[in-house]
Amino acid sequence: MSKAVIYIVSDSLGETAELVARAAASQFTDEPTIVRVPHVRDEERLAHAVAQAKKTAGAVIFYTLADPGLRARFAELTSEGDAVACVDVLGPAIGAVQKASGLSPKSRAGAMRRTGRSYFTRLEALEFAVAHDDGRGTETLDEAEIVLVGVSRTSKTPLAMYLAYKGWRVANVPIVLGVEPPPGLYELDPERVVGLVVDEQMLLESRSQRYRALAGGRLSAAKSREVLEEFEYSKQIMRRLGCRVIDVTHHAIEETANEILKGFA
Repeated sequence: MSKAVIYIVSDSLGETAELVARAAASQFTDEPTIVRVPHVRDEERLAHAVAQAKKTAGAVIFYTLADPGLRARFAELTSEGDAVACVDVLGPAIGAVQKASGLSPKSRAGAMRRTGRSYFTRLEALEFAVAHDDGRGTETLDEAEIVLVGVSRTSKTPLAMYLAYKGWRVANVPIVLGVEPPPGLYELDPERVVGLVVDEQMLLESRSQRYRALAGGRLSAAKSREVLEEFEYSKQIMRRLGCRVIDVTHHAIEETANEILKGFA
């Protein structure tokens, strides 16, 4: 007998399905391997996840998909050709509540995280933000709910930590002149990416203060031009990403964070 492999397929982070899967796995001496496939928001990513599971011996899929269209397509994909065992983690529970109450579900991915960000959720989010600060952890960018991008001195780190304290899994990726951002950044849903910009003069002043603190001198004209070139480069990257862009000039961290979260309401 081959060891079971549980694929967690979710249009959010897959935490609920993984919790159930781990509870089931704990009942076996040779515990199954668990592979999480989060943020499945389109049919292409869904088809890829199902195909991957079908190619794996002993695979079973635990899934949480809020969108009715994706659920229907999932049913088609898992029954086509070589069928794969599946567990609908939330479907029966939602159906029972709907039948008992007569109310319709919201069909919104990640609804539980939006309404119940507990102490442990915030703690996990803070750990995630630290591990994904300033371009670190790019191999797991797809696990972030929000990804902040921008040049140095656009408040990426304090914003990430503030949002993490509120329970959001945030990564921040610096844009550096002449350095191509990590490929995984372009594979994310643009709605999860937020570009940060600031007034050019404020950026120059902030960089000058930092330079004085580190090197004890002033920015040369050439260095100032380089700062502005980098800023233009960052805006080019943001256009390529197709992400939302927020101007943080004269905004407190709390104000910018609230503006960011409007896109996730």
